[in-house]
Parts: sequence; C-alpha cells; structure tokens
Amino acid sequence: MSEQAHNYIESVGRRKRSVSRVRLHHNGSGKITVNDRDLLEYLPVETLQQSVMAPLRETGTENVFDITVHTKGGGIHGQADSIRLGISRGLVEFNPEFRTVLKRLGFLTTDARRRERKKPGLKGARRAPQFSKR
Repeated sequence: MSEQAHNYIESVGRRKRSVSRVRLHHNGSGKITVNDRDLLEYLPVETLQQSVMAPLRETGTENVFDITVHTKGGGIHGQADSIRLGISRGLVEFNPEFRTVLKRLGFLTTDARRRERKKPGLKGARRAPQFSKR
C-alpha cells in the first residue's frame, strides 16, 4: 500500500531502547541519511557502518535505494542494529525472494534482550544490598 501511495517502502526496526523508522526510496544512488546526517558522519565506527550496509551488500542492492532513517533512543550500537533490521524488513517487502538470504544471515531476527527492571528490596535488577556478617 505505502509503495503505491508514496514512492518509498517504510519499515521499523527495534533493538534495546532504539527505534528506527527506515524509508527505502527506489531508483536511488545508494545514499543513506540518518537523522538528516550522512551515515558515515552519524556512525563514525567502521564496524557499525558495515553492519548497517550488510543487508544491501548481501542482496546486491547497494546502489538501488536512497535510504532515509529517523532513529531515536539507546546508544549507537543499538541504533545501528535497529537500522539494519529496518533495512532488512524493507528489502523483504520490496522483494520477498530476499527473505531466505536475510533470514539465513540473521538480519530479520529481532534481538529480544531488553533491560531488566529493578526489583523491590534490591539495588538493581539482581544486585542485592551488601551483606554484613557482623
């Protein structure tokens, strides 16, 4: 529906506290913009840039889409993983045949780990108060 109504495919990726809204604009040049900044500027760490680019590289669509991302919450690692998941979901919506490749590489799996809540009587989620023998 969104592909006909607009001119892009929209998807959402999440990881820890990070949420990324990803838009894949077809017939692009391969430019990735995150929060109105270039990907290389927003994620200065090379491994995170590679992680974000991996779904495009594996499906051979590196220069097919212009991608705009709005991400918030968490740190840069969580944001990079949420962007990767959002891009992967958008690629599957664009071409369902990409699903097998991306699924095998684990790019479509949501990492379910979240921060555990603090429990009453404890100092953190599991950290107990210091024990004094005397």
